[in-house]
Amino acid sequence: MTKHIFVTGGVVSSLGKGLTSASLALLLKRRGYRVRMQKMDPYLNVDPGTMSPYQHGEVYVTADGAEADLDLGHYERFTGIPCARRSNFTAGQIYSAVLSREREGGYLGKTVQVIPHITDEIKEAVRCLDGPEVDIAITEIGGTVGDIESLPFLEAIRQYRHEIGPRNGLFAHITLVPYIRAAGELKTKPSQQSVGILRSIGIFPEILVCRCEKPLGKEHKEKLAMFCNVEPNLVIEERDVAHSIYEVPLDLARQDVDVYTLEKLGLHVKPLDLEDWETMVRALIEPPNGEVEIAVVGKYITLRDSYKSVYEALTHGGIANGVRVKIRMVESEKLESGAWEEHLAGARGVLAPGGFGNRGIEGKIRAARFAREKKVPFFGICLGMQCAVMEFGRNVCGLAGANSTEFDERAPHPVIDLMESQKTVKERGGTMRLGAWPCALAPESRARHAYGQNEISERHRHRYEFNNKYREQMEARGLTISGLSPDGKLVEIVELKDHPWFVACQFHPEFQSTPLDAHPLFREFVRAAVVKRG
Repeated sequence: MTKHIFVTGGVVSSLGKGLTSASLALLLKRRGYRVRMQKMDPYLNVDPGTMSPYQHGEVYVTADGAEADLDLGHYERFTGIPCARRSNFTAGQIYSAVLSREREGGYLGKTVQVIPHITDEIKEAVRCLDGPEVDIAITEIGGTVGDIESLPFLEAIRQYRHEIGPRNGLFAHITLVPYIRAAGELKTKPSQQSVGILRSIGIFPEILVCRCEKPLGKEHKEKLAMFCNVEPNLVIEERDVAHSIYEVPLDLARQDVDVYTLEKLGLHVKPLDLEDWETMVRALIEPPNGEVEIAVVGKYITLRDSYKSVYEALTHGGIANGVRVKIRMVESEKLESGAWEEHLAGARGVLAPGGFGNRGIEGKIRAARFAREKKVPFFGICLGMQCAVMEFGRNVCGLAGANSTEFDERAPHPVIDLMESQKTVKERGGTMRLGAWPCALAPESRARHAYGQNEISERHRHRYEFNNKYREQMEARGLTISGLSPDGKLVEIVELKDHPWFVACQFHPEFQSTPLDAHPLFREFVRAAVVKRG
């Protein structure tokens, strides 16, 4: 029988439930158990795909084409366990399923209510991870305990735990123990109140993970154990890490969180091997080859989570090359006026990530031109690739006004155009080219050298593509088409021949990078930046 761990959060949001869940999953996997993960989000959007990055951070894409919460990125990066559609459910999806069934007469005339119909649908979403191939399923409940929209999810997991029994289910609660600087004290009262809310609806956490910036004293742990009705050894300190989020699993392992979890679930505690993870963290904290600075030119720079996977993949590329990657975050609009080159001067690499909409596009085009002309390593991703193609069309091929029809439907040279399969699409949500698609690599190309294989599979999220009408003209001027869909119709990767390292791809390689196995393109991009640094 699949065992279930339910992770909730209290006091405030952004406590790191996703990181804690991913870290616990890593430890349990390293103990020899088959683990799967999922996230329940209480918002009414069907998925984050139509939401602004400023609202929700990046949209993570699974191999099977789901637009999902960014926490799934943490799950995959930490554990190497693939996520899929059943790894992320929103209140919008749950309510839509129930209402569709009601319209079809599926409830046989009954009054449709939050309890039992919505809660039953949530339980089915949890149950979809059950199976003989899964030993432990971890379900993270988004939001904060006390939020109105979270109540159906909390009631559903309360019922689920009751149905499967205490040895088959476990509640872990992530909470905040704030440090009041003026008083010089840690305060446990917010955590007590958060657990009190849970207990009032019938959920009794067995493990209490306490986020804090100062160490918890014995008196704090004893007070939390007493008033939250948790065993003292299951009050876990999760202090702010000094260098990297990848220290969190090691911190939790030192406190035997995984051991207590397995004991609570009645599972054998197998040996734990984290040697490779410890080696990776040491290399990250004390890189043997110093530091290299890379400029990330984006449209949503003010919210770091908007490019979460990109930043992490750059870190992975640094680990693979023994360097610390210092990221210079550059808002693309700042490159559209004034002394714009100053924002890029000194950077040893330029990365242009994805995005949508016209704002800041000319700045991204200028970033591509800067990298091309100054021979600075360049890496374009999705929209970043499209901007590189527009820049090459304008300034190398002499195609005045070269643009994308996303930004100018009457562009004289639409070097980027709407995909043929997208021209009849009306709905916006979940209708792009999504998920993993194969790509054939050209021999002797930088991409082929990086991957070390002839065909790859990468995750996509886009509606526009390279316009093949301009393919021959651009290739004649030095643009290499180094990656194509197997049928040869879709351009997936472009490169420049006469450049130290200039590679741009239509897909999102950042979604397949991990700290133990950096994505090949990020690894080689950072390596080129190190060479540029000298």
